[in-house]
Amino acid sequence: MEEFTLGEVKTLEVKERTLHQLLLEMSDVSFQGRALGEAYRVLIDMFEDPDNTIFMGLAGSMSTAGMWRIVKWFVENRYVDVLVSTGANISEDIVEAMGFKYYKTYPTVDDAKLLERKFDRFYDTVVNELEYRQMEGLIGEFIETLPEGGVYSTMEFLYLFGKFLNEKGIDSIVSAAYRAGVPVFSPALVDSGYGIAAFLKYRRGHRIVLDMVKDFAQLVEIGLRSKKISAIYIGGGVPKDYVNLVAVANTLVAEYERGEHDYYKPLEYVVQFTTDSPQWGGLSGATLEEAVSWGKVSPKAKKRVVYVDATIALPLISHGLLSGGVKRRRPADLSWLFSGLEKK
Repeated sequence: MEEFTLGEVKTLEVKERTLHQLLLEMSDVSFQGRALGEAYRVLIDMFEDPDNTIFMGLAGSMSTAGMWRIVKWFVENRYVDVLVSTGANISEDIVEAMGFKYYKTYPTVDDAKLLERKFDRFYDTVVNELEYRQMEGLIGEFIETLPEGGVYSTMEFLYLFGKFLNEKGIDSIVSAAYRAGVPVFSPALVDSGYGIAAFLKYRRGHRIVLDMVKDFAQLVEIGLRSKKISAIYIGGGVPKDYVNLVAVANTLVAEYERGEHDYYKPLEYVVQFTTDSPQWGGLSGATLEEAVSWGKVSPKAKKRVVYVDATIALPLISHGLLSGGVKRRRPADLSWLFSGLEKK
């Protein structure tokens, strides 16, 4: 029995307990309940490791779904050191931060009527198109403060944008990251309201350049300077692989620049909350075991995938951490990344 069992399944009883205690005990049940409990335990170990730089990959449409303040809470409390996000998640939170609202609707609503009345739909949620354009207009206003022809990584652009929003009293993910010293990268930044805002300014002659090679070099440099690297993935997509490639690039730097042919610095702790499955071959559903073959995840890593909607997992995990008093032991100091940016 011992050679193929992991201990007893422990049936849950209904009783008074904190959410922290419940999540810990769920690691002894089955199916995705166990996966959620085990992922929670990996997160606790991740946060308690003092020599550990933690990346968060943020995909999907979390801000429109009412999750952005939870992401902001992770940033403010330094559970993460680096945020890698889609452009949507770090622009659509600004809509609400500006005082506008998202509204619940039916997934079967008549979309032709929504178009006529200028409402945009995200499954069971809508936003006023004209208010959404005001968010894009605010990004455009920021772009006009940058010098014509300026060259930026997305991290530099978003750091300065966070400063801009912070000075305006607009409390969003990137303004919180600016205050907390957490760099934000967005490898597909123009695939969002940022792209629309930059395009309109580009058409009118105010052009800036996003240097994606510089962006990746800065992200990899974080990995090179870190003793250990770990990751929390909300969904998958480009943010997940952008972080995964840090481990690959570290290996290539060691091989090409130092002649070390067996050097690896893979992810040591990894959790992913996703609704994608692996059999389609895409990165979003790819298992963490598969990532071992690429040198992205350590064969000895503490890791867990939970097949769950992130709008279920994020509230449970964050409130578990709060109720259990789980703190980050020693956040990484990445202040060197921002040197000179205030003068740009």
